[in-house]
Amino acid sequence: MRWLPVAPGVVEVDPREVALRLLARLDLEAVELGMFPRGDNDVRLSFVGWQNWMWAESPSEKQWGPVTASDSGSGVTVTLRAEVDRVEWDMGDGTVLTCGKGTPWSATRTQGGRNVASPDCGHVYEAMGTYTVTATSHWDVEWSGAGRSGTLPFTLSRSSEYLVGEYQAVNTGR
Repeated sequence: MRWLPVAPGVVEVDPREVALRLLARLDLEAVELGMFPRGDNDVRLSFVGWQNWMWAESPSEKQWGPVTASDSGSGVTVTLRAEVDRVEWDMGDGTVLTCGKGTPWSATRTQGGRNVASPDCGHVYEAMGTYTVTATSHWDVEWSGAGRSGTLPFTLSRSSEYLVGEYQAVNTGR
């Protein structure tokens, strides 16, 4: 008589590898950048000293979660759950902010004022220019199967050019 850890001819499945394949099949997406002012052209640009708002623009389940999936094979079932934990905003000027979903700007939220600070995710530029703003969503991905469990590091990013102008005042002494 002889003991074998796995029966002859049986393929041992690594549940973490199954979880990685599951994660790849989910086709998760980076969040769309919601920003006010939009900063996408010279009519809707932001300004030096302006209170800019950032948020995850209408995130779908594939952009925010939670998303669950499971897969079975070779007698092993692996379950995976993925959800965005936080979004890091690289503002292109050396500033990196960590936020949740953020709050979309609206005139109602600011009582009609435009240059009002965001309640949870905002930034003020100190110099005019064109900045590359990148929002990186950090996902909390947990898996379990075959008596094991763990987490998988996972991030997705989306970038956009952001235009910041500057008002100049001229005093004529009149």
